Amino acid sequence: MSEAMDRTEECCFGVTTGMAANQRTFTDVQRTVLSAHKESTTEDKMSFYDSWSELYEQDMIILDYRAPVMVAESLAAVIHEDRDKALVLDVACGTGLVAKQLQRFGFRNFHGMDGSQEMLELARSKSIYQTLQKCVLDSELLPASSDSYDVVVIVGALSGGQVPFAILPELHRVTKPGGFVCMTTRSNTSNQLYKKQLQAVIEQMEQNGLWERITVQEIEHWEKAIAECEAEQGSTYISGTIYLYRKSRN
Repeated sequence: MSEAMDRTEECCFGVTTGMAANQRTFTDVQRTVLSAHKESTTEDKMSFYDSWSELYEQDMIILDYRAPVMVAESLAAVIHEDRDKALVLDVACGTGLVAKQLQRFGFRNFHGMDGSQEMLELARSKSIYQTLQKCVLDSELLPASSDSYDVVVIVGALSGGQVPFAILPELHRVTKPGGFVCMTTRSNTSNQLYKKQLQAVIEQMEQNGLWERITVQEIEHWEKAIAECEAEQGSTYISGTIYLYRKSRN
């Protein structure tokens, strides 16, 4: 990334890289992220994210997590007009990193959902979202009417041990006909089975005429690998994928 984008990302996350490095080490982040992907009960997982909330943005800087920036750029590349009028649903919104990046491109209307109350409170403090709702994404339908949103995004949550890919029909349901659904997943070794299953559902929905593919981007430097065996050959990063689809108008 460019130096300018690095500065933007630091501002977006709300702390400086130097501050984060002084408070947390990469080893600290490794332990935390590994815990995030462990199988556990829904109650335990939400408790984990509540406890992680205060350190989350610092950890994402240490991890050099680039998905919020990349997703905002991908959406801005296909949505050229009336961004300030588009209603965006940010699923698994966390502390609001994706919405903050979308603001840079003129998006202004955001609804957020997340299973962690503490993450939601931090997102609320940014005064970005018009509404924020608590929603446990592995056991509930999305609390939104069908055909409601111009853009639906879910960034960083579609991976093993987190949000199940069974949520995809719900993402489709709440999107307006002709609206966009943007999803991401990691491409590291331990997430390959989940990614294969996720892609199978995405492609089946495409074959069924529910949505059409706009772009599928493979991003080489997604975030730093938390284990050497996960890193891409000759790199310290793992890769990731952005899926951008448009809901059919029929």
